[in-house]
Amino acid sequence: MNNWTKPEKALETLCAFANTKGGTLYIGISDGGEVKGVNVDNEFIRNITEKITSKLGIYQEIHVTERIIYSLKSLGLPEPEFKEEMDGFSVRFYKDIYTEENLREMGLNERQIKAIMYLKIRGKITNKEYQELNLVSKPSATRDLQALVELGLLEQQGTTGKGTFYILVKNPLTAQRTHKGLTKDSKE
Repeated sequence: MNNWTKPEKALETLCAFANTKGGTLYIGISDGGEVKGVNVDNEFIRNITEKITSKLGIYQEIHVTERIIYSLKSLGLPEPEFKEEMDGFSVRFYKDIYTEENLREMGLNERQIKAIMYLKIRGKITNKEYQELNLVSKPSATRDLQALVELGLLEQQGTTGKGTFYILVKNPLTAQRTHKGLTKDSKE
C-alpha cells in the first residue's frame, strides 16, 4: 500500500487482512523493500494505531529494532526487557542485572543470591568461601557454583583445586535470556 493518507481506506485494508488469511503490515518500508522510516511522533500514526485497536480489535505485534540490543551490548550493558502490558508495552533497561530482585526472578536460591552480592563487593569467590558464607558442604557449594556458571552468571577461573575461583560475567546475556533459573528446593 503506497499511501496512507486516508485512514478509513487503511482500516478497510487491515480489516480485509484480518478477515481472510491475515497478514503482516510493514509501515515505513517502501514497496521495493527500502526502509523509509516513520516519525513515531506523527499524529497520524498514533491515530491509526488507536483506531486499529479500538475499531478493529487488532493488537499490533511490535518487533524490536535490534539496534537497541546491539548498542547496549557494545557498551557492556545487559539487554533490556521487553514486556506487553495493558494495551501497550514497556521496555526495562538494566544498569545492573545483579540485583536481588532480578536474581530471584531468574530462580536463584538465597545462597546463590548471597554469593552474587558477595561477588559484587569482593570481586571473586572460592568454593571454600561459598561454603563458609552459606554454611554448606563442599558438594553443595560445588553444585550451586556450577549452576551459576551454566546460567552464564559466573565464570570459573582455574580448573580444580585451591587456585580455582569464580568471578561475575560482565555481560550475562545467556542468563538473562534463559530465565529458567535453578531449583529452589536444592537445600541442604
